[in-house]
Amino acid sequence: MPPRMASLRLHGHGAAVAAFRAALSKGRMPHAWLVTGPPGIGKATFAFTLARILLGGEAENLPAGRRISAATHADLLVVERGYDEKKQRYRQEIVADDVRPITGFLRRTAAEGGWRVVIVDGAEWMNRSAANAVLKILEEPPPATVLILTSSAPGRLLPTIRSRCRKLELAPLEEAEMRGVLQALCPDMPELDFARIMHQAHGAPGKAVAVLADTGGGVAALVGEVLQGVGALRGYEIAEAILRKDNGFGLFFTLLSDQLQITARQAAQNGNARCMSLAAAWEQIMRVQSETERFNLDKQEALIEAMTIASPK
Repeated sequence: MPPRMASLRLHGHGAAVAAFRAALSKGRMPHAWLVTGPPGIGKATFAFTLARILLGGEAENLPAGRRISAATHADLLVVERGYDEKKQRYRQEIVADDVRPITGFLRRTAAEGGWRVVIVDGAEWMNRSAANAVLKILEEPPPATVLILTSSAPGRLLPTIRSRCRKLELAPLEEAEMRGVLQALCPDMPELDFARIMHQAHGAPGKAVAVLADTGGGVAALVGEVLQGVGALRGYEIAEAILRKDNGFGLFFTLLSDQLQITARQAAQNGNARCMSLAAAWEQIMRVQSETERFNLDKQEALIEAMTIASPK
């Protein structure tokens, strides 16, 4: 379900919503919010929820609610990476042309006499020119305007952008909340599959959707094998098996990066110095995936390289 529609029935993140409502009710609404959290946690859905609160569109049967759902609300602007129809993937950057409409949008008086809201989804994808344009807006924010930036990698944002936003970090959903998400997605799912997806999604609805595409957990099993260490021949066999699956390439990288992140966090919590090497491996693997998709490189070679990076040293 698209985030703007899913925001009508947000699962979890109650504390973060309460913090936002408190700022609004006390008349202390920051001009910019930075919504962070791991990929798939629901940041875009959450951003639309905040927009609905500000614009009076929390219920779908309200006029404002219908306009937000239909992407026709005059006081809501959404900026995100464009989709390349020819290559069937999202572009690798948010460029200056993508953020330029914000300036014109903010010059206009609010059509409905209230707030104007700008959502920049995936703000870490902004290139330098786009980031500087957004920074200029944050330095001189117009009245009755709220910018909501979402990011899975806030460290990639300019420090001056981060310093001008109030941060809201979204935590993984509780088991009961995730159960509600999965039951809405697949009400007839067998309990065995249900348990497997709950375990692999780690409280992130978006990851649950990705895991659902991994019928029988085949790609997840291959990721587990890679993290135990595989030889060159087995690596090529795994790469071929992944490429035979629909969206196997993207799913493999999603599950592999997720597992590396989890292992790195656990190592850091235990004071294990290995957390640094795991974090470096995660960054390398993300770069391999990004460059492969961006420049249309050989996917089999990319998979082999990722497996080499991820294998225990």
